[in-house]
Amino acid sequence: MSRKILRNPLFAAVGTVLLLASQIFSQTPARDFSKENARPSADWVKDAVIYQIFERNYSQKGDFNSITSDLDRLKNLGVTVLWLMPVNPIGKLKSKGTIGSPYAVQDYYGVNPDYGTKDDLKRLVAEAHKRGLKVVVDVVLNHTSWDSVLMKTPAFYTHNAQGEIIPPVPDWADVADLNYDNPELRKYMIEMLKYWARDFDLDGFRCDVAGFVPVDFWETARAEVDKVKPDTLWLAEWESPDLLVKAFDLDYSWENHAMLTQVLQGARPASEIRRVWEAQNAKFPKGALRMRFSDNHDERRAIVRFGEKGALAAEALAFTLDGVPLVYNGMEVGDSTESGAPALFEKMPIFWQFAERRPEFPAFYKGMIELRKNSAALRRGSLTWLRNSDEARVLTFARKSGNEELVVAINMTSAPFFGSVEAAGSFDEITPGAKTAAGLPALALDGFGYRIFRRKN
Repeated sequence: MSRKILRNPLFAAVGTVLLLASQIFSQTPARDFSKENARPSADWVKDAVIYQIFERNYSQKGDFNSITSDLDRLKNLGVTVLWLMPVNPIGKLKSKGTIGSPYAVQDYYGVNPDYGTKDDLKRLVAEAHKRGLKVVVDVVLNHTSWDSVLMKTPAFYTHNAQGEIIPPVPDWADVADLNYDNPELRKYMIEMLKYWARDFDLDGFRCDVAGFVPVDFWETARAEVDKVKPDTLWLAEWESPDLLVKAFDLDYSWENHAMLTQVLQGARPASEIRRVWEAQNAKFPKGALRMRFSDNHDERRAIVRFGEKGALAAEALAFTLDGVPLVYNGMEVGDSTESGAPALFEKMPIFWQFAERRPEFPAFYKGMIELRKNSAALRRGSLTWLRNSDEARVLTFARKSGNEELVVAINMTSAPFFGSVEAAGSFDEITPGAKTAAGLPALALDGFGYRIFRRKN
């Protein structure tokens, strides 16, 4: 598959590429990945709750030391993996906004001086490890800033017919496209990844626009880094089954997220989320892990898109679907400060004091993370969709592992629901903070309400 096929500007967005599944799979060779096994992952990866940190906006200072001083709070929240957005220096030439994109990397071996020093980063990783937290960093291997140290080797870059270095897509004018047809570039990138894993004791990588880089590169890079540090976590910012066979543990469930947005904003029925899940489940490798999310640094905040109750419903789904959930910094206090473009290129700190006005948010995240930690069915169980009396508005499904069986019900609309779910037997309600009695198969949900039940053995 030619990399140039992936350069379609219709796919462009600032900082990320969100593809519809039909577009993605049309680019994938005629190979039935559903008959193959996904790459096996370490237990800690399967059980993870990922917490994404935008260093610049995490605190007023916007540095590594501020994160280190907050590790006890993060440990108490219950998250297990810290994902640091790119730690490298940001290029200035052709940069966007006041500060520039963290995804316009100037030096792959450097640390952004606004964040601190390499020793500060090493201390952050070491202190996280003392608390049982893993740390992964964002790597941007598809492109660099225009003033990158790699510009001294023009052969590392993609050129047009006139011999000019070009961006990956026109909208990404602040970055220059790298050429993975060059074997020396591949060697450079693999040695760089090994450096970060070895010298900083990192636990893995989140790989920006992974589909813009050849799959065979990722597979080779993963094998080489595994020799330095095995059992790491590799997250692909992409959605394509070929990436999960050998290279990556996790990918973005972008189509699920896109449909979640349409459903919560009233444009599509809730049943479309099930349809997307089933379509993707039929195409991805057996045992594939997907990252489930409702918010990240590329999106308008979920609380802005869906409202307060809708944002909690969205994240309730992220925590109870199969896969690994993501918490983007500030979600746990109901922060509504924008961070996607154009805010991505500015300094816009999280307003942590929202916790006082929205106490239900800290309670929700603490409770849902604890519930997932104590439930093998939520972390690793199978998923079976259950019928209910209004599937255009309500999602219902079962999660099973061994003798544990949970039933999850989420109202994806603002109107209360009174109906039933196809679930026979006796259940206890285990929804965090719930004071109601179980009533399955009868079911009542507030607008954007969610309930979780465990079958009595």
